[in-house]
Amino acid sequence: MDTKELNKIQRDREEKLKLLRKGGFNFPNKFEKVDKLGDTHLKFSDKNKEELENLSPSVQTAGRVVLKRVMGKAAFITLEDESGRLQVYFSLNNLGEAFSQINDWDLGDIVGVSGKLFRTKTDELTIEATTSILLTKSLNPMPEKHKGLSNIETIYRQRYLDLMSSSDSRELFKKRNRIISSLRKNLENQGFLEVETPMMHPIPGGANARPFETHHNALDKKLYLRIAPELYLKRLLVGGFDKVFEINRNFRNEGISTVHNPEFTMLEFYESYGSLEKTTKFVQKLVQDSILEVNESLKIEYDGKPLDMSGDFKVASIKELLEEKLGCELTSPKAVMSAAKIMKLPVKENWGWGKVLLELFEVHIEEDLWEPTFVKDYPYEVSPLSRKKDDNPEFTDRIELFIAGREFANFFCELNDPIDQEERFDDQLKQKDLGDIEAMFFDEDYINALKHGMPPAVGVGIGIDRLVMLATNKTSIRDVVLFPTLK
Repeated sequence: MDTKELNKIQRDREEKLKLLRKGGFNFPNKFEKVDKLGDTHLKFSDKNKEELENLSPSVQTAGRVVLKRVMGKAAFITLEDESGRLQVYFSLNNLGEAFSQINDWDLGDIVGVSGKLFRTKTDELTIEATTSILLTKSLNPMPEKHKGLSNIETIYRQRYLDLMSSSDSRELFKKRNRIISSLRKNLENQGFLEVETPMMHPIPGGANARPFETHHNALDKKLYLRIAPELYLKRLLVGGFDKVFEINRNFRNEGISTVHNPEFTMLEFYESYGSLEKTTKFVQKLVQDSILEVNESLKIEYDGKPLDMSGDFKVASIKELLEEKLGCELTSPKAVMSAAKIMKLPVKENWGWGKVLLELFEVHIEEDLWEPTFVKDYPYEVSPLSRKKDDNPEFTDRIELFIAGREFANFFCELNDPIDQEERFDDQLKQKDLGDIEAMFFDEDYINALKHGMPPAVGVGIGIDRLVMLATNKTSIRDVVLFPTLK
């Protein structure tokens, strides 16, 4: 639709609204919607004409006008809401003078009706309206009903138009809700307590990331939007809660891509006295149950390729995966640095062998991990909050889950030794001084909390947006976020 045509439609609708106002219309707010359109259609879809006549079911509902046919003294109008569509029959005989108001209704208007259900001569389930009321006058036209929205920029920037014109989009975000409900139900069934921790932090922590900064005027104090809730959730373990979780937003001042949004949703949960083995099984269950919540099978398709999510996920260490791929043994720091040189990996001056090992993994292994794989044994250098392994303190009791070449979860045995944690924070500060803008800050209060004693624990972070992408076969994070951040 060109601008000239759009402007004419808008002017015509504005004139209609002026006339309606003169007649007393004022966007009424006293109509009670009792029945959903799609739910009503589903409930009575198996009833034939005679059964409906015997039941004579009453309906009081409302929705947006999406189709309109006026034929003299009668009209058929299709209404739509979040649940679906249902046709409504209007007649001069039933409505009297109120029937003439229908001429002022446009596609996109929201109306309320009440009446009885029946079937038309073409056997379509329909409401025979006995009362009707215009609730909202739409001044802008809806997207063209046959084409819908095709401009991806409009879909993301004006999500309301996308949802208005696409039942598939509405269904996608209902699926997102069901996946989050599945995660919450699983956690609550295991005795986890849902909590809320601050979104503004005096000291950013819990992850290696660049934070957003803000300023509290009353306190005249710099604050940071949280990059992770981890350090606050672990303070709750110190306080005496054994199992806690939070589903909420994180904010990271980083790039935007098909898999990164600066504002994203995370699930984090922590269990005192938990084990890495037990947690691995539970993370697998959480992911599989999320897939099954919106799919009929654990054998799904993602990005045009089959993906088998059934059975136990593969488990392998970073070192094992790299040795198999590169065809060399990585038994010492010298061997790791040598492999980096052979593979022509650009190594920064302040990187230790642990960082180099991780970079080799991210460049040569990560994208190839198509089937679900738990990757374990991360170097302690890149795991500042993880407990060191008893049998090899150069590595940590940390695992990440990769599916379809992307990270979906990160979990580890928590570092509860305050002296060790203090030393690692100090090391992070050195990295920051050397130019690592994502290195962690030193959180003195968190160290103080640890000195009061935190029980041994396992903590997990799962990216909700990526999990929804996987379960619904979407390759862009913008498709599963209602209002994504755009350039």
